[in-house]
Amino acid sequence: MRLGVLDIGSNTVHLLLVDAHPGARPVPFASHKRPLSLVAYLDRAGNITESGQRELVSFVREAWRFAVQHNAEDMLAFCTSAIRESTNGDAVLARVKREAGVELQELSGPEEATMTLVAVRRWYGWGAGTVLDLDIGGGSFEMAMARDEQPEVAVSVPLGAGRLTREWLPQDPPSAGSVKDLRNHIRTTLEPAIRQFDGLGVPDLVAGTSKTFRSLARITGAAPSAAGPYVRRELRRNDLSLWTQRLVAMPVEDRVHLPGVSRVRAPQLLAGAMVAEAAMEMFDVDTLLICPWALREGLILKRFDHLLYDSDAPVRPVGTALVQKALQPASANGNVTP
Repeated sequence: MRLGVLDIGSNTVHLLLVDAHPGARPVPFASHKRPLSLVAYLDRAGNITESGQRELVSFVREAWRFAVQHNAEDMLAFCTSAIRESTNGDAVLARVKREAGVELQELSGPEEATMTLVAVRRWYGWGAGTVLDLDIGGGSFEMAMARDEQPEVAVSVPLGAGRLTREWLPQDPPSAGSVKDLRNHIRTTLEPAIRQFDGLGVPDLVAGTSKTFRSLARITGAAPSAAGPYVRRELRRNDLSLWTQRLVAMPVEDRVHLPGVSRVRAPQLLAGAMVAEAAMEMFDVDTLLICPWALREGLILKRFDHLLYDSDAPVRPVGTALVQKALQPASANGNVTP
């Protein structure tokens, strides 16, 4: 079957279509995304502005049409910290459902950490032993650890690379004082979170998920994405520390030219590097592996688990009624025209 996964993140909005069936690995079929930093549309009260809401609804409708045109049979749609932490998040979700016909599932930070760890476990298998996963998003940083598939501890802290860049590193390149203040903030925030992992022992495998970790590994010498997902990619703390120092003095325009760094993510690369470095140091990790699967894949795999083991109902198709609603023209109540 073909499954669509619509991911409303802090930096991009992304629809991934995969072909799979229960018990099989999901194989990407098509992808459709747009750079959309919802946090850039926050007003002083923390509300997503009218223009930000219009952009979001427009993309969700666009993604829905893309899924229908490519014969998607089922759809998962979720959002993370960008909407979860906005003051008017509930109203935004209601508007998306009303105007685009899509109900976004709001994931909590621990749920994000749990689903990402599921993906890491499935990728590396039971032979990996105890797994610790670190995931740096745009708005939050997730950590989870497990001997099995469900984590003993799953924690989320507000240390996303985009958030920290906006709040702590306004200058380009940043001042020495702002970098020092951010380092202190990161460590102060991480300390109580990492204490929750006390008593779980030393992990056999530490994984880094998310685009930030992939970019950091790439600039420190890991293979490019063109080499495929099965190439072993590592991020070593010594290399990361060296590159973090370089990034402090490097303006954004120069970061864009680094391998594996996009223009959208270049501004927040330093903040992401500082979080990764602090976490690896505080967890006493010298080297972590870059896992190609993360949150989206975890949700896909759990969806197929549900179809295989928990549900007697047939797969829910992308129904005609919802499609018609998503494609209906704009009306006087403010709906967005596709």
